[in-house]
Amino acid sequence: MSGQAGAAVSGKLIVCPTPIGNLEDITLRVLAALRAADLIACEDTRRTGALLKSYGVSGKLISYYEQNEKARSAELVKRMHDGDVVALVSDAGMPLVSDPGFVLVRACVAAGLAVEVLPGPSAALAALVASALPADHWRFAGFLPRKRSELEAAFASLETLVAFESPRRVAASLAVLAELDPQRPVAVCRELTKLHEEVVRGSAGELAARYAQTPPRGEVVLVVGPAPARGDQDLGPALAAVRELVESGAKPRTAARVVADLTGASANKLYEALTA
Repeated sequence: MSGQAGAAVSGKLIVCPTPIGNLEDITLRVLAALRAADLIACEDTRRTGALLKSYGVSGKLISYYEQNEKARSAELVKRMHDGDVVALVSDAGMPLVSDPGFVLVRACVAAGLAVEVLPGPSAALAALVASALPADHWRFAGFLPRKRSELEAAFASLETLVAFESPRRVAASLAVLAELDPQRPVAVCRELTKLHEEVVRGSAGELAARYAQTPPRGEVVLVVGPAPARGDQDLGPALAAVRELVESGAKPRTAARVVADLTGASANKLYEALTA
């Protein structure tokens, strides 16, 4: 058990997920926590204020966003040590998931304060399930990187990849994936839980072409199927390179090892295919 012996501390942090689009997705537990909290820390007091008003909840709001996380966390930890219950919300979805909150949660844990996390809406989980892609092993990448080498590395994941993406960059990101693996299954999940929700499924090549002509609008979550394991890759180009080396005088096993090191293909499979 964390914490130290001494006087009991009644203050704690309650992490409260909020709707990602449809206001009806808020849970009864979150509403109860927001009503009972002494202080509600939120990204945008105006946005959270509108949410609270729609449910007749009144509460004291304090801004907590990326630029003031460190200073505000110290202030909130002191308030909780004095006995206050603080509810943490972000503009939409689960705090900390590509939203502020990590600094505060770490500070609470370090200070021995209780942290309670309530379940609720998550764009990443909604998109993963809606994609119809494997959900037994997956990873969340936050927002996709812009640098090409980092983007390629993300797309090399052997697990289903779930990532946020700007609608202005969807076409460019899919074009990179289509160059790497045009048949990779992808789902573009747009405006989840909102009036114009849309899930478009297809191959990387198909969707890259579609969105090159008409970029999507609204908030987008991309779900990308797992990259093929190295052993499942098409040996055609690698095998052709091995044959060229052998024709130039290299020994078959040596040529297979060299090409395998360069391409990631299996040296044994290249040799077997060469001598079959």
